[in-house]
Amino acid sequence: MPVGTETTTAFERVQLARHPDRPYTLDFIERLFDEFVELHGDRRFADDPAIICGSARFHGLPIVVVGHQKGRDTKQRSYRNFGMPKPEGYRKALRVMKLAEKFGRPIFSLIDTPGAYPGIDAEERGQAEAIAFNLREMAKLKVPVIVTVIGEGGSGGALAIGVGDQVMMLENSIYSVISPEGCAAILWKDAKLAEQAATGLRLTAQDLFAENIIDKIIKEPPGGAHNDYDQAARYLDAALSERLAQAVSYSQEERLTRRYKKLRAFGRWGTA
Repeated sequence: MPVGTETTTAFERVQLARHPDRPYTLDFIERLFDEFVELHGDRRFADDPAIICGSARFHGLPIVVVGHQKGRDTKQRSYRNFGMPKPEGYRKALRVMKLAEKFGRPIFSLIDTPGAYPGIDAEERGQAEAIAFNLREMAKLKVPVIVTVIGEGGSGGALAIGVGDQVMMLENSIYSVISPEGCAAILWKDAKLAEQAATGLRLTAQDLFAENIIDKIIKEPPGGAHNDYDQAARYLDAALSERLAQAVSYSQEERLTRRYKKLRAFGRWGTA
């Protein structure tokens, strides 16, 4: 698979974003944050292992980190539900983000999910409502929110923890309303045309930066983040430090206004 920046196609980046050895949220937490304490449960139904939440320190600064978590082996993938959260996962994430707001802690959100879990049990417990509620409440959080897509950014399942002052993507991550396979199955009744769909969806970090959907592309080690976790973490560390400093440089009112305008601009096409 070609992995050079000059030759990597959209679908090749999809494959890199899904690489089974790609660093996940817990891998970055281990390398970037000190004194991480995980918090569990949404106080309404259950805990959702597909989303990791907790308090930590980032270069000595108290912060909160939220992120999707996939599994490495069959047992872990089943436990983490392949990184597809249920409504209690999003409610847990918002509960912890509200704690961050209460104690004045910046929030780091790490996105890596193929999408929200579409099972009937999740729908019965209010999956769509949980996602919509998070969008509204994240737009109003009074503390800085820095979002990074570290792998897959799948539809509302990603956006539900993706409203922030700064939205960044790792070089070989993706962010889209639908998977290339799903798009191809709908448009052409053939999921095998996923490569063509990936190009049309404009789901790469490079495409989204050009459309002003994201604020920064974060470099990865040669061949992809899975080849060197430590170097990938160093690149992410530098980007988080830079963008957090930028976010805190604004007044609270200005930060909220800019965040809301960013969210409202998603999906805008052309200049009209």
